[in-house]
Amino acid sequence: MDKTMANTADAIIDRRRLRRKLTFWRVIALLIAAIALIGLYGFFSGSDGLSGKTVPHIAKVRIEGTIFENDELIKRLEGVADSDAVKGVILSVDSPGGTTAGGEAIYEAVRKVAVKKPVVTQVGTLAASAGYMIASASDHIVARQSSIVGSIGVLFQYPDISELLTKIGVKVETIKSSPLKAEPNFFNPASDEAKAMIHRMIMDSYDWFVGLVQERRHFTREQTLALADGSVFTGRQALANKLIDELGGEDKAIAWLKTKGVDDKLKVVEWKPVQKSTFNSLLSQSALKMLAEYLGIPQEGAGLLRDLTGERIFLDGLVSVWHVDGRPVGAQ
Repeated sequence: MDKTMANTADAIIDRRRLRRKLTFWRVIALLIAAIALIGLYGFFSGSDGLSGKTVPHIAKVRIEGTIFENDELIKRLEGVADSDAVKGVILSVDSPGGTTAGGEAIYEAVRKVAVKKPVVTQVGTLAASAGYMIASASDHIVARQSSIVGSIGVLFQYPDISELLTKIGVKVETIKSSPLKAEPNFFNPASDEAKAMIHRMIMDSYDWFVGLVQERRHFTREQTLALADGSVFTGRQALANKLIDELGGEDKAIAWLKTKGVDDKLKVVEWKPVQKSTFNSLLSQSALKMLAEYLGIPQEGAGLLRDLTGERIFLDGLVSVWHVDGRPVGAQ
């Protein structure tokens, strides 16, 4: 009897081991199949960026969200400029602005495209500050009647947490080589000298921004300064102030390209950003969900973690960005 029970127990253990082995290899097989399918999807969906771009077409490039120095976007614009298949370009701009240096870099990239082929901007909801700077790089700007345009200017922001530190009993000691080194900072109110230094820097960049708008929109200096007080305008107001050239949508942009010799029957093909590995993306999303669970954050909190880890909360350096209620529009 004991021998029979022992044999039965051994058999049960063996079956469990076999099931565990089968489960392990089934999981491995599913992972391999998933990776293969993702690879095939990437191949057939034109993940190399060439799908649909080898025949004559109008290229569409979206510039959305907060503006940073974006190497991928600049390379994409270079590809548009160098492509013989691209006959005209539509920039779809929907941005509150961002860093002034980022706007400058993208502005220059757009101007290089415009040397080779006609470029028109179609404004969506918003083209403000560095967003408008980029729009002005094109040769024609179209906006909706209710689009928001303008906010020409530059600013510099930094938090002052000195009162908070005092309340919680924290004192930060600083030893530096000169009074203006690392000024202003988070830990002390800015001195008048530090504020004057930052103001000089802001006004120099502002002068450059004003000159750029003056040149691109064919304004006098006085006309530009009158519009460059940080004000924003509806599309209708922007047209009246000659900050844009026409009201409408993509159809108007295509119609303008036709006046430059571009066939309006050509297909509009969006040049999208080069996608990161789908498999890596899935892994990173899963990791963020696991981290959210570990921290006791609800599943929707994983999106917040992604924002915190993937986007900078504060814009570094000089910024050209439109503010609402004291906060920059867009995820920052």
